[in-house]
Amino acid sequence: MSALRSASARSQSSQTKTVPARAPPPSNSSVEDHFFWTYTEEPHKSRRQAIIKAHPEVLKLCGPEPLTKYVVLGVVSLQVACATFLRNTPILSWRFLLTAYLIGATANQNLFLAIHEISHNLAFKSPLGNRLLAIFANFPIGLPYSAAFRPYHLTHHKSLGVASLDADLPTALEAVFLDSILGKAFFCTFQILFYAVRPMFIYTPTFTPIHLLNIIAQFTFDFALYKFCGSSMQPIYYLLLSSFLAGSLHPCAGHFIAEHYFFSNTTGGTESIEEQRAMKSGKKGTTTSSSSSPLDSLSPPETYSYYGPLNILTYNVGCTNEHHDFPAIPWPRYILSTKSQRSSMNRYHAIEAGCGLFGRLSSIRTWACGAE
Repeated sequence: MSALRSASARSQSSQTKTVPARAPPPSNSSVEDHFFWTYTEEPHKSRRQAIIKAHPEVLKLCGPEPLTKYVVLGVVSLQVACATFLRNTPILSWRFLLTAYLIGATANQNLFLAIHEISHNLAFKSPLGNRLLAIFANFPIGLPYSAAFRPYHLTHHKSLGVASLDADLPTALEAVFLDSILGKAFFCTFQILFYAVRPMFIYTPTFTPIHLLNIIAQFTFDFALYKFCGSSMQPIYYLLLSSFLAGSLHPCAGHFIAEHYFFSNTTGGTESIEEQRAMKSGKKGTTTSSSSSPLDSLSPPETYSYYGPLNILTYNVGCTNEHHDFPAIPWPRYILSTKSQRSSMNRYHAIEAGCGLFGRLSSIRTWACGAE
């Protein structure tokens, strides 16, 4: 998972040259040693500075994307139509379950990531416009979520890997009890619940009027849909099941794992794309580029990206490195970002497939890397 860091650890590493950049947990150790500890600064800040120096034109890609609101409107309309269509369909019927998995889960994962995009103020120039659109995108999810998500996610960016702030990090309880194939399978099946509940054990953000509006608007929508469908609960069950499946064993849910998780020991599986290509061609230790760049002095970031077709359905969420390097660049411009940063993209970690992650449970590390 994400990397834990602290200023004291970075200071310690500068004073003690023998401390490795990454340290695996020793055997027969305490709960804290289930985590990987790093002694370097958060990588994306350094990468951002280096990329801007090498490619200053990348800053022109920042700013709101007008297309987002239309995509949100279309997906919300699709989910309302499906929920209405299933108002008289038994919950345990194949029609209900397949619609919820194939259409509902895909659509709600899209809306999860629309809210993620909007949380960075990338739909409108007005902050209020973004907050209201996020509340609207929240409707098919079934439960109020958008207002609570934003402060946790922005903190994830600002304090990537800090144990007391980053809600994407696993708890010590997870590190101990999920450290097995069955535990990881359980986590992958119910990861949406971990994602929803874990932040409450990290810290409590300030409750704002937007939170209240989100709650009122969401339950008003749920009640209106319930009444519109002849006082049938099936539409509500459909939306809730869609949300659960969107964060369960679904191809589009692979990004939850792909973003900041380790897939093997520190001695393998964390090479840059450039290094991986060299290793496959039998030229380990060599590189494919002879030109120098400000990025060459930086180690590969502790984040994985995915460049496959599922990005079409998920606001290019697979471009995780690009997003963490430049959170102000909206989803359609990640491709342009990649082109303008071509010399740096070769140093990004990458995974092969979203749905394939669930077949690699034995190599997924459920603990984080961090610093004391």
